[in-house]
Parts: sequence; structure tokens; C-alpha cells
Amino acid sequence: MKFESWRKELLSYLGILLGVVVTAFGLSFFLVPNKIAAGGVSGLATVLFYTLNIPMGLTMILLNVPLFILSLRIVGPMFGVKTLFGSIAISVLVDLMNQVAVSLTTDPLLSAIYGGGIAGIGLGLAFRFGGSTGGTDMAAQLVARYLPMSVGQALLFVDGIVILLAGFAFGPELALYALLSVFVTTKAIDLIQEGQSYAKAVLVISDHSEAIARRVMQDMDRGVTGLQARGLYTGINREVLLITVGRTEIAKVKDIVREIDSRAFVVISDVHEVLGEGFRRL
Repeated sequence: MKFESWRKELLSYLGILLGVVVTAFGLSFFLVPNKIAAGGVSGLATVLFYTLNIPMGLTMILLNVPLFILSLRIVGPMFGVKTLFGSIAISVLVDLMNQVAVSLTTDPLLSAIYGGGIAGIGLGLAFRFGGSTGGTDMAAQLVARYLPMSVGQALLFVDGIVILLAGFAFGPELALYALLSVFVTTKAIDLIQEGQSYAKAVLVISDHSEAIARRVMQDMDRGVTGLQARGLYTGINREVLLITVGRTEIAKVKDIVREIDSRAFVVISDVHEVLGEGFRRL
């Protein structure tokens, strides 16, 4: 049991390190050479790198370590050793890669999209293994502690200030590219964290729920869950069917519902990750 625990811990640190390497690659080969300061500590480090010629890794470590200490004292031990590990690793790797990096494109649009996407994939991997690269996350927690805003709002506030500084340093056009890069990074993080939308969840409200459920189970070999619900307007108790299917099967579900009850109320939504019977193992 102890060996398994150590093995899991080692794999988590290797996963964080892999995420940090990918993030550093996106920064050093796409964003930094094209002066795209996409928010956070790395964005601020990019601004200082070009305006004051301060090495990016040094700036990141000088900002991250005090933020980490303040977060431990004020917010509490919520970031932990893995965040400190990620913060130091990203600082070292960015400086090392900057020594050998060449811009893979001089087009700022491509740099914003690919750099932001690669950095987001790296950050998503680090988050998935229980770590982070510190910086903006810690700053947002501290800002939210003292200003009347949520952590999400504080995150936008901190990134917005960095992008504003980038606008003054590099011009408004590159600041707009930086904003685009932040958006791409966020989407890439979500993709790694939640997975690609490959399934659909269907809610069916009908007076013929039994017949619909039977057809779905027989014709599609999919499970159906009946949820007890009450319409607050009518006061009528009805069974709501929950059906989870692959994207290619959604048309079949709609055909079955339409054949049995064309007046049924149907809600279809994306599902990012489905674990269990008929899908991926947990």
C-alpha cells in the first residue's frame, strides 16, 4: 500500500513536470518571441524582459515565491508543495528554453493561437495532476480576499492589468492578441480538464416515458434512468428520463421519442466525460 502511494505521488510530480515543460514550450517558442504577454506572471515577466531586460525565469520566481508565502499565511495551506514545485520548475524551464528558442512563426495571430493553446494544454496537465504554476492563481486569491469580488473576477482583474501593461509596452494591437491568447489558453485548459465533448445527455419529459424507455433499451442497448419530478406550474408528478448516448446516436433517440410522443419535451446537452457502463471505465 505504501509503495502504491509513493508511486502515485511520483507519477503526479512527473505529470506536473510534463505540463510545465509543455507550458514553457508554448511561452518560449510562440508567445515570448512575438511579445504576446497573455496575462499572469508569465505575461508580466514578458513585459519586464523586453522593457528592462530582466530574465523571465528570475522575474517569475521573484514574484511567485513571495505570493506563495503570502498565500500560505493569509489564505491557508491550499496550494501546497506541488504548486511551489510547479512555480519553480516553470521559472527554470522558461529561462533554459529562452536560451535556445527560436520563434516558430512571426505571425502574431498564429503565435497567440498556438502559443495560448500549447500553454493551456500544459497548464491543464499540471492542474489534472494536482499542481499549478502559481502566479495568477495565488494573486487572484489574495485580491479576492481584500476586494469585494469572487476569485474568478479577481483572476480576470489580475490578467486584465497585465494585458493593460502589455498594451502600454508593446502597443494596443499586441495587447489584443494577448487577450485572444488568454481565451485560447482557457479553452485548452477546459479541454484537458473536462475532456472533449463526445457524448450527449438527453432529458425527456413525456406521458409515455415507459414506452420511450423500453424502445431506447431494446433498439439502442442503452440504459435509461427514471427521475421522479413534479411540474410546479401544473402540480403533476411525472417521470423524467435521463439517457446518455454517443454523439452519433442522438438522431436515433430523437426519432424514437418523436415516433412515440411528438409532444414530448426534450432537452439535449453536451457531456464532456462519461465514466461507467457503456462508456470509459472509471
